[in-house]
Amino acid sequence: MAPKLSSPLFTWLILLTLSLIFLYSKILFLYPSSPTKPHPPIPCNLFNGHWVSDPNRIPIYDETCPFHRNAWNCLRNQRDNMGRINSWKWVPEKCELPRIDPLGFLGLMRNKRIGFVGDSLNENFLASFLCVLRVGDLGAKKWKRKGAWRGAFFPKFNVTVAYHRAVLLSKYEWQPKESTVPNRDGLEGIYRVDVDIPANDWADIIGFYDVLVFNTGHWWGYDKFPKEKPLVFYKAGRPIVPPLQMLDGLKVVLDNTVSYIQKEFPKSTLKFWRLQSPRHFYGGEWNQNGSCLFNEPLEELQLDLWFDPSNNGVNKEARQLNRLIEEALRGTDIQLLDLTHLSEFRADAHPAIWLGKKDAVAIWGQDCMHWCLPGVPDTWVDILSQLIRYNFETGR
Repeated sequence: MAPKLSSPLFTWLILLTLSLIFLYSKILFLYPSSPTKPHPPIPCNLFNGHWVSDPNRIPIYDETCPFHRNAWNCLRNQRDNMGRINSWKWVPEKCELPRIDPLGFLGLMRNKRIGFVGDSLNENFLASFLCVLRVGDLGAKKWKRKGAWRGAFFPKFNVTVAYHRAVLLSKYEWQPKESTVPNRDGLEGIYRVDVDIPANDWADIIGFYDVLVFNTGHWWGYDKFPKEKPLVFYKAGRPIVPPLQMLDGLKVVLDNTVSYIQKEFPKSTLKFWRLQSPRHFYGGEWNQNGSCLFNEPLEELQLDLWFDPSNNGVNKEARQLNRLIEEALRGTDIQLLDLTHLSEFRADAHPAIWLGKKDAVAIWGQDCMHWCLPGVPDTWVDILSQLIRYNFETGR
C-alpha cells in the first residue's frame, strides 16, 4: 500500500495548487488570448465629411522609410508647414474614421497580396501604404515581380503589396512617322492604343492578388499627348473608324478594361477603382507657372469654383473623368474608392517647390498633383484598410 501524505504536506500542496489557479486566471484576464477587439460594420459613408485640425496628431512614419520616393518625401525635402499639413484629420459625417493599425491589418492580410494598377497617383498611394505597414513589420523588403514597378514583402505575415505602372491601363506604344509620309501639321508619329489589350505591366496578374486597386486619368490630356504625337485607338488590331478624340478614347478603354476585369479575374478578388486625385494648380497649368503655395485647406464653398467643369478651370478634369469612370463601373462588382471630394480640400498638401532636386522646379514646374508623404494619402490608406477589413470580415 502506498504511504499516505502527511497532513501538513497535503494542506500545503492544496494551497499551492489554488494559488497557481488564481494567478493563472489573473494572467488570462490581463492578457486575453485574442487581444484585438471586434470591428463592427462600417456605419457610414467614409467619403463625405470634413477636415478637423488636431494639433496632437502626428504621422505614423517619418522621412527614413525606405519606400519613399524622393520628390514626395516632404520631410526630408524640408517642406514648410509639414506639422500643420499632418495635423488635419478627416472626419466622416456620421462616424469616426480610425487610423489604421499596421500590425492588426497585416494580421488580417496574412498570406495575402494587395496590388495597385494605374498611374503615378496610385504609386503615391502605394508609397504611403508601404511606409504605414512597415511600422508593423520593420523587416519589410523591396519586392518587384510579376511585372510590378515596385512593392514590398512583409515576411512576418507573408503579405505582398505592389504597384504595376499602367498609365492608360491599355497597351500603348510609340510609332514614329515613316520618312516617306508627308509632314502634315507637324505630326511626328502616333501612340497606338490597343483598347482591348491590357498593358504588359499587369497582363500577368490574374488570380495573383487578393485585393486590387485600379486607376487611370492623369495621362488623358493633351499636355501628355499633343497633336504632334496623338493617341490613335485600335481594336482587334485595326484602327477604330472614325478616329476617337481623347475622352471618347478613354471611354472605350474604360469599357474594355472593366469588361476584361469582370471576365478574367476571380470573383473572390476584392476589386476597387480609385476615382481621380484632384490637382491644385493656381494661375496656370504645371507648365504655365501654376502654383500651390497654400498654407490651409480650401473651404467647402471654394470647391466648385476650383473643380466644377462648368467653370472651365485648370483643375476641372477630375470631376469630368469621374463621370466616365462611374458610368463604366455601373453594374459591376468593382467598388468605387471615391477619394476625390476629401482630397479637393487639400490645396496645402502637395510637394509644390520642395522636390528634393536642384532645378526640378525650373524644369518641371511646381508639383501640385502628387501629394506630400506623410500626408493626404495616409488618410486614403485609413479608408482603404477599413473597406478591406469590412469586406473580409463580412464575407462580401
